[in-house]
Amino acid sequence: MKILLTNDDGIQAIGLRSIYHALVRAGHDVQVVAPVTEMSAVGHAVTLAAPLRVKIFEEKDFYGQGVSGTPADCVKLGLTTLLASPPDLVVSGINAGANVGVDILYSGTVSAATEGALMGFPALALSYDSFSPGDLSAQADFAASFLAKVDWDALPGNCVLNMNFPDLPMDKVCGLRVCPQTHAAYHDWYDARVDPRGRPYYWLTGVIPTDRVLPGQDRALLTEGFMTLTPLRFDFTDHETMERLAGLSF
Repeated sequence: MKILLTNDDGIQAIGLRSIYHALVRAGHDVQVVAPVTEMSAVGHAVTLAAPLRVKIFEEKDFYGQGVSGTPADCVKLGLTTLLASPPDLVVSGINAGANVGVDILYSGTVSAATEGALMGFPALALSYDSFSPGDLSAQADFAASFLAKVDWDALPGNCVLNMNFPDLPMDKVCGLRVCPQTHAAYHDWYDARVDPRGRPYYWLTGVIPTDRVLPGQDRALLTEGFMTLTPLRFDFTDHETMERLAGLSF
């Protein structure tokens, strides 16, 4: 397969390098177009008020194109301009940090995959449930094996498969579960701090409250040690409310 590989942690991130090498070992033609710097939690932002610049990263066992933009920029630019021919699949990740529940709205990783899907390509988002991952080669090998087994042509249009790995060695993982996302939202707060010049600043932190996570949903299963797989579609229309509003007189 020809694969467009991207992420939101940056082109030098361990997760991207791990899945790159796994896909190459599996015999795939991997074209990397990824942000030069970390672009976590930028969502589906695209760059409109500045030019995009491309930097080549050519190393002994790696070649990729780094873009001075967002994950969605990378996919747009890659698919329209940088790739000589269309890919068979868009892969985004492996992200440092899970993308479950409402994370899919914030995540640059999922948004990059979504941009690929919106442009007509099958897409897979990969994430790992730790912000400080170490060796991800086993997870990457699993992902490479998984994507080879999927009949991507049979999936509906505009579909993204969202896979998350628990923070465990692969031989300790309980298995893969296909599941819905949790609807529990974050409980957020800001740490107020002071910089070396005495000026205040604020650092966002937060958690998804465990008592709001239902059993069998992605966040619960990931915590229990399962890999999770959630098919995503991006139709935000509330059809039930639409029908109610259609019956009103204005």
